[in-house]
Amino acid sequence: MTGDSAWLGFQRLPEVTVHASGALAQTIRAELRQTRRVRTDVQVAVCIMTRVRETPLWREVEAALPEHGLGVEGFVVVRRGNDLVVAAEGGHGLLYGYFYLLRYFEWMSGDFTVVEQPAVPIRMLDHWDQLSGAVERGYSGRSIFFRDGSVVPDLTRVRAYARLLASIGINAVALANADLPEVARLAAVFREYGIAVSLSVEFTDDPSDERVARWWSATISRVYDAVPDFGGLVVRAGRDAEGANLLARAVAPYGGTVFWRYSGDEQAHDWRDRGTDRARAAYDHLIPLDGRFEENVVLQVKHGPTDFQVREPMSPLLGELQETVFALELQVTQEYSGQQQDLCYLAPWWREILQFDTTGGGGTTVADRIGAIVAVSNVGDAPNWTGHKLAQSNLYAFGRLAWEPAADPVSLLHEWAAATFAMDDRTRSELVTIMSGSWRTYERYTAPLGVGFMVTPQTHYGPSVNGYEYSGRGTYHFADRYGVGVDRTVKTGSGFTGQYPEPLAGTYEDVTTCPDELLLFFHHVAYDHVLHNGSTVLQHIYDTHFQGYAEVEAMVARWRVIAERFEPVVRENITARFEAQLVNAREWRDQVNTFFYRLSGVPDTHRRTIHG
Repeated sequence: MTGDSAWLGFQRLPEVTVHASGALAQTIRAELRQTRRVRTDVQVAVCIMTRVRETPLWREVEAALPEHGLGVEGFVVVRRGNDLVVAAEGGHGLLYGYFYLLRYFEWMSGDFTVVEQPAVPIRMLDHWDQLSGAVERGYSGRSIFFRDGSVVPDLTRVRAYARLLASIGINAVALANADLPEVARLAAVFREYGIAVSLSVEFTDDPSDERVARWWSATISRVYDAVPDFGGLVVRAGRDAEGANLLARAVAPYGGTVFWRYSGDEQAHDWRDRGTDRARAAYDHLIPLDGRFEENVVLQVKHGPTDFQVREPMSPLLGELQETVFALELQVTQEYSGQQQDLCYLAPWWREILQFDTTGGGGTTVADRIGAIVAVSNVGDAPNWTGHKLAQSNLYAFGRLAWEPAADPVSLLHEWAAATFAMDDRTRSELVTIMSGSWRTYERYTAPLGVGFMVTPQTHYGPSVNGYEYSGRGTYHFADRYGVGVDRTVKTGSGFTGQYPEPLAGTYEDVTTCPDELLLFFHHVAYDHVLHNGSTVLQHIYDTHFQGYAEVEAMVARWRVIAERFEPVVRENITARFEAQLVNAREWRDQVNTFFYRLSGVPDTHRRTIHG
């Protein structure tokens, strides 16, 4: 069983001539054998640059080359009349060029020249799959890789997954640490699509012990003997530079990388103490280590200072790390944004993150500064890969934004929908309308003004306003009868705003300039504090939660109009999840509004029903 074809089900190509050799050229030929044909007079050639003069457009291709070349993964597409050439310097670029052709061919018209190169060199998905087959923070069934302590015997579905990832430009995956022959089996499948496999490991040894260094060196040598293109190691809970550097020295002779993933603040916090702040932890721990890591260590930094909340500020580390290569970590699997039960298209949020000005003054963006982009994957053995059919859009958008961080999320949604469903343009536009604003809708009926962690403990699905407030993991809203929000200012709070450079620090420090959507993340304010939009904080909470639920009702209504145009299995999957989302949104609306009404005693000015 391979699962559904996702966004690779409906594209067509004419006959294509391949002027290249090697493993990835063979993959392209295999792809062409299973691609549906379209009748056209266009003559298409896919060629390596050393053979480009075998094509009629070689002069145009050579003229289009960037001054410093295409690199390992770049490609050029040139069309003149009925001739079309895709060219690259190597197999990886040729494979990505082929998938570009597959994605856009039926939309291509007229003469054009396109040059594509990825903005970020490493584009990776982390899979927190366990050897038992369970998936940590997975919402789409069990693992496609592992079952009962070992790799699954049939890798057909793994190959289909590798194909999906290559088509959106993913070039690396991290998997659980299985037996070496089993790792080699998986790596061989991913290699067919230009994807390097890394292993997720725990590191709890003493890095000063020479025996530890020798053991890791010998172990890594055996790994590279079995998997010559092994990507490296991902340490999920990295703490100190010495451990990272020991591993980095072990993989360095083979060109490997160590992804040192800071695990966050693990110390217990006394909720009575307003001076403690989980948001500070990553910066406080890692900035003193900046510059102390080996060159092949990549610090893996979560995009926000807490934990993938539906709205939080950018981590100050994304602007303040100066001497260490770092990766931006996102979360495709929707742990805190609906768990692939509620529709929540995250690409608009990710683009905001990638385009965020880390200086606050017209300087470098997050996308400009990162050496890699990583996300926790959202796939499992559900027939449609992601549980919610529409959640496939997040996986697609992650890959496309990792390649081009400035891509328009709505355009990506149109791309994905057109490739995924056989439908007319009007239906596609309606589906895109339903989906494109779903992140904002989710934010409205869940988290007000930057408050996070109002979720059910452990499961993280559904509302529990005080679920984590007294848990020892930090405090997140500090709501009392007079006001709400966490004071993270330098002047009177935890000092977190001081971790940003000016003018960002000053913007966040001042309650009058702090963006409304982050107000309660940075400030404790009275319920009658007036936002920039003229509403009071409390009225905004009421309004947005009523609005968010109403928007889900509207989404469901619009879906019902077009649902019959989809295949029954798709229609039933999406309809069931919309019905569950409506229930969830109602619970969020009523529990949050009732909590603040009971606490403040201030009614809704529009006299809507709040359950006091």
